[in-house]
Amino acid sequence: MVEGKNSEHAEHLGNHGGRASSWLAVTVMVVGSIVAGFGLIVANWTLVWIGAGVFVVGGILALVFDIFTDVVIDAPRVGMRAEDHR
Repeated sequence: MVEGKNSEHAEHLGNHGGRASSWLAVTVMVVGSIVAGFGLIVANWTLVWIGAGVFVVGGILALVFDIFTDVVIDAPRVGMRAEDHR
């Protein structure tokens, strides 16, 4: 909590952390990118395509888990002064 702010205001700030299932989908995509990148470095096309396949699986997981619904939009800040936005 920000020092000098009341806890009522802090409750409405929202959270952009995401769910564990969303992080799993993103992690699978990152692993696929790393494997494909390593395959490009060592000129092993099998690894490139395996990494691309893992990345696609991560994308499918992202669609199934609907990761875009993790974003929490802050509540409207009614009555705040310009000094409160710093």
